[in-house]
Amino acid sequence: MNETYHTWRLTFSVLATVGLYSVLYRENKFYRFFEHLFLGLASGYTMVALWTETLYSQWWTPMVGSHLDPVTHKGADANGYWAYMALLPLGLMAYLVYSKRHNWISRIPIGIILGFWSGQQVQVWWNRYGPQISDSMKPVVPNAFHYVDAQGATQFSLLSPPATAVAQPGAIFGTTALSNLVFVLTFICALSYFLFSFDVKNKLLNGMTTSGRWLLMVGFGAIFGSTVMMRFTLLIDRMYFIWIEWLQDRILPLFLHR
Repeated sequence: MNETYHTWRLTFSVLATVGLYSVLYRENKFYRFFEHLFLGLASGYTMVALWTETLYSQWWTPMVGSHLDPVTHKGADANGYWAYMALLPLGLMAYLVYSKRHNWISRIPIGIILGFWSGQQVQVWWNRYGPQISDSMKPVVPNAFHYVDAQGATQFSLLSPPATAVAQPGAIFGTTALSNLVFVLTFICALSYFLFSFDVKNKLLNGMTTSGRWLLMVGFGAIFGSTVMMRFTLLIDRMYFIWIEWLQDRILPLFLHR
């Protein structure tokens, strides 16, 4: 019974996969059916995930003070933050957007959320871009030429030591300095491309701007290429599911064993 159910489930998954990919031929009702089915399932899953992963764990459990003991993994009671109850009417006010008469009330929780969100953006911006700014400042002059090999002897190298070598913390060998130099030049050229506030007439700056444009195009091309490869990865996974997991492992044995 379990094998039969699993086979039918895989068969329906194959039909859904073929139905969704049928849009590559043209728009059709077969694709529309599975599209609406997917949206319905996604909406139902989102409602369940909203309660289990957000409301229950981050609102209900802290409010009532009920949680699982980390040692016994059994239910335990603690003092709850009953002030969280004030969030319930604020959340329900958002659903008044469906009322023509009282839809203005739904703007109150939206305004509160936007206020908190705006106040957090300074810290969010720095947490996201601060490390990138600091990482863009790389040393381009090598400061290390000696390392200790696996036998404990001190060796001299202008490039980089072998993988078994022990280098001092912060040691910059020649190959690392060269890579950092390429990175810094690329960063400066790409940044100079965005000098739109004044007319650039200097030949050096014009050359840097042109180089920055080409380097940006190379970067965008690599990003686009990785996106296409990710799509092909998904396609290969679906084709493996159809031809191997379903057809070869499930369907063909049913006919060959008769």
